Amino acid sequence: MFKTNEYYDGKVKSIAFDTLEGPATAGVMAPGEYEFGTDSIEHMTVTSGKLHIMFPECLNWQAYRPFESFVVEKGVKFKVKVDSEASYLCLYR
Repeated sequence: MFKTNEYYDGKVKSIAFDTLEGPATAGVMAPGEYEFGTDSIEHMTVTSGKLHIMFPECLNWQAYRPFESFVVEKGVKFKVKVDSEASYLCLYR
């Protein structure tokens, strides 16, 4: 069944579900700056809006638009900056 998650006083929300390939979440983010940690490899695809990502090994923000994807390795923290409401799909591997 579905599980809902809420972070940063409700500014980030997601619904967790299972796919044939493994667990996933579909979520939305309000404008703001956030930091997340990973317990597994995360394959993220932006579905609307734009996410600015700061990976731990980088000094600059990288922008991702709809249908663009990125991978975050297991056991790291990364930052996300959102200028206007955005949505994403995350696959956990």
